[in-house]
Amino acid sequence: MQSWIESFQRSIDFIEAHLNDALDIDSIAGIAALSPFYYQRIFGVLCGMTVGEYVRARRMTLAAQELCGTGKRVIDVALEYGYDSPDSFAKAFQRFHGISPSKAREAGAPLRSFAPLHIKISLEGGKMLDYRIVEKAPFTIMGVKRPFNSDTSYQEIPLFWKEWTADMKGLKGMFGVCMDSNGKDFDYWIADVYLPWLDIPDGIETAVIPGGLWAQFKCKGPLPGSLQSVNTQIWSEWLPTLKGYSLVGNYSLEVYGPPTENPEDYESYIWIPLKKEESK
Repeated sequence: MQSWIESFQRSIDFIEAHLNDALDIDSIAGIAALSPFYYQRIFGVLCGMTVGEYVRARRMTLAAQELCGTGKRVIDVALEYGYDSPDSFAKAFQRFHGISPSKAREAGAPLRSFAPLHIKISLEGGKMLDYRIVEKAPFTIMGVKRPFNSDTSYQEIPLFWKEWTADMKGLKGMFGVCMDSNGKDFDYWIADVYLPWLDIPDGIETAVIPGGLWAQFKCKGPLPGSLQSVNTQIWSEWLPTLKGYSLVGNYSLEVYGPPTENPEDYESYIWIPLKKEESK
């Protein structure tokens, strides 16, 4: 576990060392030996915020310190922390600190500070996490998809499901599939298994899910709470202690079971693709 946590901490240290630079998620995730797709999901669970939110909070903290402690012009501080104009910097500064950059120079100005993160995981038992590792052949899904940004996906994906429920387009909604698009953005699918002998409804697309090993985690109870709880356990408890396997691919699946009369009995699953590590 320690080496995994250390590599993740090194990625945060890399962010800290390059807050004045144009950071990209590929470089950050590479420090932790993870794909951008998985890095952002793990970061959100471990740190309670997105990578973008963390970077903005740290930049705003340091920018305020510079405005208070130096004679630098606002435009120079704005450019130093990656803002193209004083206006965009002022808006971000106002959202974070609640005051304008010029007000920050005044004696006694109320400012917020966000300290660098240090990752520590303490495993003390807790809830049982039911999972199994299985091998599956490739299969094809059909569904509707929409691009999402990692910074806002938690709020926007439920709205996508709500919108789909109003116009189901012939789908049952067996899967929720995340597929990496370009590192920071990803496509989210509401999908079913594609059956080649059936016609594809208008507006529906298809995609192939590669075959291989999957870790399948059972989630029992009402949605979305049961999925969110297990998702947190996967990244904060299961992954740090994983031996003999490593994450693979830039996709993951939510699998939904049939409705039940009692929401407490409802079963869903999270599928994570894996590869078996070679013995040393």
